[in-house]
Amino acid sequence: MNILFKLFKWMLIAFFASSVLAVIIYRFLPVYITPLMLIRGVENVSDGKSPFWSHTWVPLEEMSPYLPVAVIASEDQKFLSHSGFDTEAIVDAVEERMEGRRIRGGSTISQQTAKNVFLWPTSSWVRKGFEVYFTFLIEHLWSKERIMEVYLNSIEMGESIYGAEAVAQEHFSCSASELRRADCALIAATLPNPRKYSSKTPSAYMQRRSLAIQKQMKHIPLLKATQE
Repeated sequence: MNILFKLFKWMLIAFFASSVLAVIIYRFLPVYITPLMLIRGVENVSDGKSPFWSHTWVPLEEMSPYLPVAVIASEDQKFLSHSGFDTEAIVDAVEERMEGRRIRGGSTISQQTAKNVFLWPTSSWVRKGFEVYFTFLIEHLWSKERIMEVYLNSIEMGESIYGAEAVAQEHFSCSASELRRADCALIAATLPNPRKYSSKTPSAYMQRRSLAIQKQMKHIPLLKATQE
């Protein structure tokens, strides 16, 4: 029993040390690959498709200044003020799930970034627990600009498309820095389900959602990094 206790203790120490180190490393280095990219690659192989994906890392200052504004307006309007969690949104999501509905998620941009970079996509209480832990770490060890930079470089934005530069090239035939305000709102509109909704061939519903996001964008300030 004593041996098992010591083993468990050292496993915990190793986990905490390695996770903090990983978060510190990704504070400075680009994130070129995520667990979701690997999972989608394996899924593509099993479906007889190409295992490769479109992804190019670009710094936040080389993206359109409207893209962070659009995703904040669409996904997490309290991003700049919360410490990683939107308790009101979480409560609303729990209540809707208890009522048999699943209309919205309670995850912030910080939580989505933690999940995309360090965890797996399948929802479970175990994964949620790790998500809370990694969200706490990145909120305390990264700046908001860095969280947004990693988010916009790692988020799934279409079939085998990850990040701002890839979606700009694949869907708008331009670089991420050349995306227009309307383009950014359209990309943000797809994020709840980018494999179902397309910013390249948007439906009438997506166009309406994009216009609603553009209205909300008027109330969101530009991030400092995008103004430099």
